[in-house]
Amino acid sequence: MSEITTALLLKTKTVLIRDIVCNGECRHKSGEECAHKTSLVYPYRGVFKRHVDQSDTVAEANQVLFFNRGQGYRISHPVDGGDSCLDFSIDESVLHELAPKEQIQSGESVIFRRQRRRIDPRAQALVAMLRHGLSRNIAESLEAETLALTLVRRSLGERTSHAAGASYGRQKLVDRAKLVLSSDLARRWTLAEIAKEVGVSPVYLTQVFQQVEAIPLYRYQLRLRLARALDLLGAYDDLTMLGLDLGFSSHSHFSAAFKQTYGQTPAEFQRSAQLKPKRYAVR
Repeated sequence: MSEITTALLLKTKTVLIRDIVCNGECRHKSGEECAHKTSLVYPYRGVFKRHVDQSDTVAEANQVLFFNRGQGYRISHPVDGGDSCLDFSIDESVLHELAPKEQIQSGESVIFRRQRRRIDPRAQALVAMLRHGLSRNIAESLEAETLALTLVRRSLGERTSHAAGASYGRQKLVDRAKLVLSSDLARRWTLAEIAKEVGVSPVYLTQVFQQVEAIPLYRYQLRLRLARALDLLGAYDDLTMLGLDLGFSSHSHFSAAFKQTYGQTPAEFQRSAQLKPKRYAVR
């Protein structure tokens, strides 16, 4: 049985935010659980799979998952290392106002039609800002509530998120590729290596991944690495080492990719988030 720890980061009338960490020792499907309230879950470290009926969803830092009220689910960890997530429970009336009608079922309760959406880099940065700010008692409630609602709005926006649409077979293929990438973020994978792991040709893999996720495979991997950097910025005092630990060829490569994605260099993000780094090693 996997061990789960939960830390309450914020509780107001509008939003409740929890930091949930699972060590991932349970590799097979867990016993069925049930969400008592619809929530949005943002993985920021590691990977897991959520199973709802016959549907499986790979959860990692490029995604937001919807845990619908009254919906049963199971969790498994096909990759070592466990996972960490921010769980957002938004006041029902507020969530009704934020959620586009085409994304939810009709009724009094907010029930999302899809299991997940892919979020953009700005949303990833907001997740990191919220977690770092609340866990360090830097962000006040008003600021945190505002950032939380901005994050949710962005996660549901048609221009700032993406709902994958694909056949069952193609989605399973893409999910296998995601698990390969998540198994070793620092590894400099070649296309042939990933395709071999997945069991298809490199050409077919790139075509299907682009069709399902609407971004190239290499860019998807880059966003996973950079999301891990957002998580670890408060733990490193040597940003060159952080970049190298995450598979970047040099500090300039890491810094340029980070700035192009998030609009700030890693050092600028550290300062804006008021992070106090300490020595740490990626595990």
